[in-house]
Amino acid sequence: MATTPAATPPMLRRVNASKLLGVLSTAGVMTGTGLIEATGLTRATVHAVCNDLIAMGWVVELDPGHDAPGTPVGRPSRRFEFNSRAGYVLGIDVGASKTTVLLSDLRGETVAKAGRSFESVKTPGEQTAVVNEAVLEVIDTAGVTDAEVLAAGVGVAAPVDRQGNILVDDEFWRRFDAGLTNRLTELHGWPVLLENDANLATLGEHWRGEARDVDDLVVLLAGERFGSGLMDSGRLLHGSRGGAGEMVYLKLVEGVGDTAGIARTAREQGTKAVADAAVETSLRELADGSPITAELVFAAAADGDKVALGILRHIACRTARVLATLGILFNPELIVIGGAVATAAKALLPDIETQLATFTATPPRIAVSSLGDTIVSIGAVRHALNYVEQHALDLQLTGVRRTS
Repeated sequence: MATTPAATPPMLRRVNASKLLGVLSTAGVMTGTGLIEATGLTRATVHAVCNDLIAMGWVVELDPGHDAPGTPVGRPSRRFEFNSRAGYVLGIDVGASKTTVLLSDLRGETVAKAGRSFESVKTPGEQTAVVNEAVLEVIDTAGVTDAEVLAAGVGVAAPVDRQGNILVDDEFWRRFDAGLTNRLTELHGWPVLLENDANLATLGEHWRGEARDVDDLVVLLAGERFGSGLMDSGRLLHGSRGGAGEMVYLKLVEGVGDTAGIARTAREQGTKAVADAAVETSLRELADGSPITAELVFAAAADGDKVALGILRHIACRTARVLATLGILFNPELIVIGGAVATAAKALLPDIETQLATFTATPPRIAVSSLGDTIVSIGAVRHALNYVEQHALDLQLTGVRRTS
C-alpha cells in the first residue's frame, strides 16, 4: 500500500509560501488578518512566511495601516503587497504554422508580445531558432534580462505526459518532438515547462476567459485540427501518457470522420467548390486567383453566398457532433470553442446549438473564447506562474524591481 510522505517543516514552509503567494498575486494590499482569513493559516505562520518572502523580494511590506474606527487602540496592522515585478514569465505557443510569445509580469499582465511564422521552416532546428527569435524580441522590447525570467510555459499540438514528454505515436505529434525545451534552457538558463496546447488553452480560459469560476470544463481548439483540454473539478486531466482529450477517435464518429478543424474544413470545402466550374459562387471573385481561405468562406457567407452558407451549415453540424461526443463522455458544465477561428465561430453558434440538442438530451453550455490567438500563450503564462508559486523558495531573484 502506498504511503503519504510525512509533512516535514521544509515541506510545510514551501506549501505555505505557495499558498500565500497565490493569494497575494491576485489581490491588492492585504493585512495579516486578511491573509489569515484567506489561507486558514495561523497568525504566527502568516507573519513568519511573509517575513521570508519579504527578505527574498517576493513581497513588499507597506507602511502600517490604520485600523477601523471604534476598534481598540493597539499595534497597527501590518500590510503586505505582492511584488509583481520581482520577475517575469514567458508563455509560448508553438503551433503548426506559427509561434506566439507573451512576456508577462508575475500577476500575469502582458508586458510584450511577438509572433513568427513557420512558413519557411524545414527542420526542428530551424523551428527552434524561429521560436527563440520571438523570445529575444519580447525580452528586448521589455528591457528584461534572462536572469529576470523565472520560467517559460510552452504549448505544443501533441499529447504531453505529466513529466513533460511528448507522446510520439502519431506522425503529426512527432513533428513537435524537436528538443525545444532543452535548447531554450541551454540558451537562456530558465526552466521550460512543456504542455499540450489544448490543456494550456483550458488553463487560460479558466483563468482569464469565458470559463472563470467554471471547474468542469472542456476547451475545444477548432482551427486546423480539433483538440480538447479537459478540466474536472478544477484539475486538468492528462491520462496515463498525456493522451486525455486527444481526438483521433473522431475518425470513428459518423458525420465527422477525421480531426480536421473548422478552418481547414472551410478552406478545403471552399477550394473544392471553386474548382468545379459548374458551381456558381462569389468565392471566385473574392479570391481573385489566390488560394481559398477560411476567412473568405465566412466573408462570402456573410454576403449571402449560397455555396458558402452551405459549407457553414455542414461545418456547424459536424462541429455539433464533436461537441456532443465531448458532452456525453465528460459531462462538462461548459465547452468553449477556442483558437484563431473563435471569432468566426460565433456565426456558427446558433446552428451548432440547434444541432447539438438533437444529438444529446443533456447538451452542455457552449461559448466562444474571447482570447483569440493568444489563448494557448495565456494558458502557458498561467502554467509558468503556477511553477513560480510552487517553487518560490528555490528561485533566485536578481535585480528585483519593485511594484510601482
